[in-house]
Amino acid sequence: MEQSKKLSLARIANNIRKNIIEGVYSAGCGHPGGSLSIAEIMSYLYFEEMNVDPTNPKAEGRDRFVLSKGHTAPALYATLAERGFFPEADIKTLRQITSHLQGHPDMKGTPGVDMTTGSLGLGFSAACGMALSGKVYSSPYRVYTVLGDGESEEGQVWEAAMFAAHYKLDNLVAVVDWNGLQIDGPITEVMNPTPHDEKFRAFGWHVISIDAHSFDEIEAAFAEAKTVKGKPTVIIAKSIKGKGVSYMENECAWHGAAPKEDQYKIAIDELNKIAQTLK
Repeated sequence: MEQSKKLSLARIANNIRKNIIEGVYSAGCGHPGGSLSIAEIMSYLYFEEMNVDPTNPKAEGRDRFVLSKGHTAPALYATLAERGFFPEADIKTLRQITSHLQGHPDMKGTPGVDMTTGSLGLGFSAACGMALSGKVYSSPYRVYTVLGDGESEEGQVWEAAMFAAHYKLDNLVAVVDWNGLQIDGPITEVMNPTPHDEKFRAFGWHVISIDAHSFDEIEAAFAEAKTVKGKPTVIIAKSIKGKGVSYMENECAWHGAAPKEDQYKIAIDELNKIAQTLK
């Protein structure tokens, strides 16, 4: 990837992280850990990969995105605001009763949200349905979905994986955010769903493994996915939960907790320092 593009995407990812913190802090609740871990994936999807138009969020030919791990809505909202789907100021209304930014994505209330999600596994299934619809109607759009690694403990995930392979949904790309932690601790201790790569391959998927924070690897993975015919693609993205905020990194306690004022200031200060290095 060209250095200028990489630098631009890094700035976007850092802005997404800042707005994740802003939103969760303003709400006094939310899920920062798994939101922060997908900032690079989200920035690449919405600023390089996907065919979307903020001025026409429901355009028929648009690419579709489903955040299957719907509790990390702060990452999706921060990305949509950055892309221009709604004002950045709305981020501070997260989870307020009158806000269109609720704790989980709502396709009826938020511009740019293609599927209402929350119950784990359902979003992945919906993405498979969208992809099948694209095949049935010969539509050119592609479907992208992001799952949590803990989410892959749900049986519905593997039913959907079997469905997608059976119908040869090569217009579908799933990203597993593999940060290794869920709310109760390491995924391998709670209900070990690994190895993801071998399991998806056995279910008939094309599998790519990457560093979730490397734009070079992200770009190569999505480019490779476009060359795959006759089967869906899954990108196993090894990430750091809480990435970008030192005291949140690799700490499952930050799966679903909001920073207090002093913690908020530390987080924003750290992200501002990162921004200075990206000028």
